[in-house]
Amino acid sequence: MTLLQKMAKVVNSVVHPLVSSPTFSRLTGNRMTVITYTGRRSGRSFSIPVAYRRTEDCVIIDVALPDQKSWWRNFTGDGGPIAMRVVGVDRSGHAVARRQGEMVRVEVELLPGDTTDVLG
Repeated sequence: MTLLQKMAKVVNSVVHPLVSSPTFSRLTGNRMTVITYTGRRSGRSFSIPVAYRRTEDCVIIDVALPDQKSWWRNFTGDGGPIAMRVVGVDRSGHAVARRQGEMVRVEVELLPGDTTDVLG
């Protein structure tokens, strides 16, 4: 585990409960959320806080320092299922990571309705 990964683990453990609180969501203007996904190789469920922005049709997560992170690789190729809270509502979706040079963007197409054990 690199130093950056160790630091991210500590920061995420502090930020995760904050992002999950309604008060924090109002302060950030609903720009941060916790995503939950299943690792392709491990089969384990992971939850991490991320910043996002929403367009009409999808949620976009720009991955800062993508070469130092591995979570987004779970969504390469055909992508995979993801769960997240968007504007106070639990939603499920299908995420696909796209690399453009040194930048990585994860695009999430939200499925209609609330999350119902999407990662089950």
